[in-house]
Amino acid sequence: MKRLMICTLVVLFLWLSLGVPPAYAAKRTYAAKQAYAAEQTYTVRPGDTLIGIAARHGVSVSKLARANGLRWNSWVYIGQRLVIPGATTHTVGRGDTLTKIAARYGVSVSRLARANGLRWYSWVYVGQRLTIPGGTPAPVPQVTGGERWIDVNLATQTLTAYEGNSPVVTMIVSTGLPNTPTPAGQFRIWVKLRYDDMQGPGYYLADVPYVMYFYGGYGLHGTYWHDNFGTPMSHGCVNLSNADAQWLFNWASVGTKVVTHY
Repeated sequence: MKRLMICTLVVLFLWLSLGVPPAYAAKRTYAAKQAYAAEQTYTVRPGDTLIGIAARHGVSVSKLARANGLRWNSWVYIGQRLVIPGATTHTVGRGDTLTKIAARYGVSVSRLARANGLRWYSWVYVGQRLTIPGGTPAPVPQVTGGERWIDVNLATQTLTAYEGNSPVVTMIVSTGLPNTPTPAGQFRIWVKLRYDDMQGPGYYLADVPYVMYFYGGYGLHGTYWHDNFGTPMSHGCVNLSNADAQWLFNWASVGTKVVTHY
């Protein structure tokens, strides 16, 4: 009886000193763990692909695939739960803007917008939950004033044309396959050709339109043989739709900087 009273007093002391009932504390800890887990997973919806999910959360396709024991070109099914490596979320508060949120987490506004299916100038609302893309921020080239340059994100399969630090337009592209990757780095367009014939092991493509070579035989160009943009498809070049390639061809000039990165 004396031992029971001592145990009861110990429990009561802990209860009062912590300020919360032990059972409630346990529930709160479990809820916190559940919330953390929810922030790190994504449930596949109709129309989703690994490429699209990776782009939405700002992680590379290969990193997302590895985290889930998949290949970069694996199919996913509706209801499948995927782990999103390095993903965190932010709930929009009063006075928040994409620019302020991006600065708080040390990511670019364009990466934050792409990770949430938004544009860089989109409005956000109080209570909205935004995914904060993880990984290494994209390299920022040295540009002067309103210098035009082209950013190619190999992870999200997107191309953004910039004037200085301001994005002008973003396009969906197809870059190199794993065995024929697009080189990563900073380059400059060295020649522009309205049409060019391209060939390599096992392929020959005549009259490829709007070609801009930026590193040896690697170029930005139009594509008439597929429309599967958003998925790696090429032998190392950056494939664009013919309409997007024409716009970019007219916008860029020889010497325009091209930055390719994961």
